[in-house]
Amino acid sequence: MLTGPRSDELLELFLAGTERQQLRCWAQLQSQAFELRDLIWESLLTQPRQANSWASGSLLRLMARDSEMLAEIKIRYPRGWLPCPEGFGNLFEQLQESLLLEQLELSDRLTSSLLREMAGPEAVARGYVYFSEVANFEPNHLAHMDALWWLYSNGRFGFRVQKQLLNSVSGNWENFWQLIAWKANGVWTRYPKNFNWSHGAPEGHMPLVNQLRGVRVLDAILKHPGLDLRPSSA
Repeated sequence: MLTGPRSDELLELFLAGTERQQLRCWAQLQSQAFELRDLIWESLLTQPRQANSWASGSLLRLMARDSEMLAEIKIRYPRGWLPCPEGFGNLFEQLQESLLLEQLELSDRLTSSLLREMAGPEAVARGYVYFSEVANFEPNHLAHMDALWWLYSNGRFGFRVQKQLLNSVSGNWENFWQLIAWKANGVWTRYPKNFNWSHGAPEGHMPLVNQLRGVRVLDAILKHPGLDLRPSSA
């Protein structure tokens, strides 16, 4: 009789396997989270705190669904598991916590706030970013924001993901919007109630950048050199 991997083997495969293997293991890990929580926590304590694999972020999300483990995470990593850059109050810490807790609509709103802060005081006062202000973004700040989305979404959300998807449709914005469900049958998806604020959303669905004023802001973000960087680690 064929059987699946033991619990410890399942965790090891998830941490060290290919992305395809990790995705296959993910559903099983979620169903065995309570049984595995001590092993998962021990593994997390030994993982490098960097965004070169989304496996650690996924395990942190899994642990955070348990109130006791969430308390442990907050004690061990008071500013977040992935070290945050300085500045902008505690918006980076808030974004990381909301992504950890799978509060994706809040994460999207915090991302919009951070983009305005990164653009400068005029964008903050105005309430939105001009495409010409995207050049003001510090590369490491944009890299960190994007890494947080990627880390806590099984590698499915973030600006780099959106850039890859736009390239996959040869830069055709109409096809891109349909692909990430910002449009359906030629009609814009109504914000916020018709967006899918869950990990079941289409790849690249988040974070949102308002397209009603045109594509130039998002286009500038997707071309920003910060998306070619990896944020600093601990």
